[in-house]
Amino acid sequence: MTDDRALFDSTVRRRSVIAGALAGVAAGVGAVSTAVSAAADPAPHVQGAPSAPVDAGPVRTPRVDGLHLQFGADATSQVVVSWHTLAPVAFPRVLVGDQPHGYHRTVPAATRSYVDAQSGRRVFAHHAAVNGLRPSTDYLYVAVHDGAQAELGSVRTAPRGRSGGFTFTSFGDQGTPTLGKRYVPPTGVTIADPPYVNDNLGSPAAGDTTAGVERVQPLFHLFSGDLCYANLSQDRVRTWWDFWENNSRSARHRPWMPSPGNHENELGNGPIGYAAYQTYFELPEAGGQRAQDRGLWYSFTVGALRVIALANDDVCYQDGGNSYVRGYSRGRQKAWLEAELKAARAGRDVDWVVVCMHQVAVSTANQFNGADLGIRQEWLPLFDAYGVDLVVCGHEHHYERSHPVRGHEDDETLTPLPRATGTQVVDTTQGTVHMVIGGGGTSAPSNTLFFQPPACRVIVGVGEPDPVTHKRPPVYVQEDAGLRPGGRPVVGGAQRRPRLRVRGLRGRPGRARRRHDDDGDLLRRHRGRRGAVGLRDLHAHASAAGLRCPGRGEGRRRSPAPTGPPECGWLPHGTATLPVGPSPQEPSLTLAAGGGHGPSVAASGQWAIRAHRTHRGRPT
Repeated sequence: MTDDRALFDSTVRRRSVIAGALAGVAAGVGAVSTAVSAAADPAPHVQGAPSAPVDAGPVRTPRVDGLHLQFGADATSQVVVSWHTLAPVAFPRVLVGDQPHGYHRTVPAATRSYVDAQSGRRVFAHHAAVNGLRPSTDYLYVAVHDGAQAELGSVRTAPRGRSGGFTFTSFGDQGTPTLGKRYVPPTGVTIADPPYVNDNLGSPAAGDTTAGVERVQPLFHLFSGDLCYANLSQDRVRTWWDFWENNSRSARHRPWMPSPGNHENELGNGPIGYAAYQTYFELPEAGGQRAQDRGLWYSFTVGALRVIALANDDVCYQDGGNSYVRGYSRGRQKAWLEAELKAARAGRDVDWVVVCMHQVAVSTANQFNGADLGIRQEWLPLFDAYGVDLVVCGHEHHYERSHPVRGHEDDETLTPLPRATGTQVVDTTQGTVHMVIGGGGTSAPSNTLFFQPPACRVIVGVGEPDPVTHKRPPVYVQEDAGLRPGGRPVVGGAQRRPRLRVRGLRGRPGRARRRHDDDGDLLRRHRGRRGAVGLRDLHAHASAAGLRCPGRGEGRRRSPAPTGPPECGWLPHGTATLPVGPSPQEPSLTLAAGGGHGPSVAASGQWAIRAHRTHRGRPT
């Protein structure tokens, strides 16, 4: 076996030569022809150096496919490097180092596998858990197994506590930008040579959104389910391969942290259908899990932000996967969630709680999936009790955002109640903001299906299984999503400016006092259980949505008034109005979040989110 230090150095050196050659071409300087040739070859096997003699080399050995990252429970020190193959490999491992100091150490990878019930093929996934890293540090790594060409990636660890800022992005419902089946013409129509078409609800925009994430370059990406719709495709293994081929260009440099959607449920793959998802990802361990639901729910901490990923098929009434699995955890996920939320709010190190999940509690799209009563029954009371700040979800293929909601109407659908309807300040001390971001690239948009006036279809149960499809039809109840008597809007409401200033902390309402700062922004100062609360800046980012979480020492910045398309409370045009960009002096972007038409990029000003930072307890 080639010495790992030499392999690491040669792989990094080769990529540096390629990067330099490409930069020279772009500048019109020219480049070494051999380096340009290697860089131009789209096949990943040209990267790196062999880790075994030529006679056992890459022609006979599976490639390092689908290279991607996940954070461990502590994102300051734990990262998992993963890839997959269609055959067993020898000595899968990751070589870890950095740019100034070179090679540090080798971390062996553990291998998991599953057999796809549709094709009978076995997929092997290799996961190297790299621990003991330093916070806010850039690392290089090389993934390799014996006989394969090495693949290079990079990762930045999270800041510790409130020591530094970061950005994350989020969307769901992507699919792949590839072709997977022959077109079947309508009855009576004959085509001699039918073209290939996509078979997983994907579109070319599924490639654009990945490029959009890389333009933002977040610390991590939250993927709110329905990753590639493999359960709809003719070849599920190929669809997963295409998904990773598209997204590895981003996911090898920043963790893509998922929550499972209904289309991750694949008939015959594991006891409850999630074996493929559970094999490709190695996610933080969570209490209460058994082998069948390992990795389906988890949490991790980045700075002062706790992220909680949930598996909503466990509580949803809708029959949306290949098999109906409602209630599979028998309450274990709910018990874990309450313990997680309680611990987050009892500690002194967490300021923000963000939940990533697939199906939605609110939606104003007609003739689409709709909201699910199961989420309102099981999750929302816990979000209320422990003050979840933000929920990012998919399932509905458009963008919309709720007012802060807490509590519910005494009606059949448990309609969420808004606790703050102002549009200049989004105050998460008053309730949880739900952000629907299901436009990650799917070819089946719902951004033209909004109710006018606003309404919401809620799934309150299911009927008997259809004798042909075996699917349980949803039972819907429609609720008003506009103004209630007395002018209380349930969701939406006019949004005069695409501006989001998030109040992040729990203060006692009776002790709040208002003031205006010198640029006219309305600020509040609270005194909570543990003393005075300081004011901090946050910056909004989108691809389709995200948050810039500030670190210590980042002061308030004055920002220009934002520009962009007309807005209403739920933004039915599908455009997320949260801008991106590292500083007010640099241009920023507004990325379209809905419709499956890819990121519509437009120049925009950047503006600050005013937010508290403190140690929060359970809200009163």
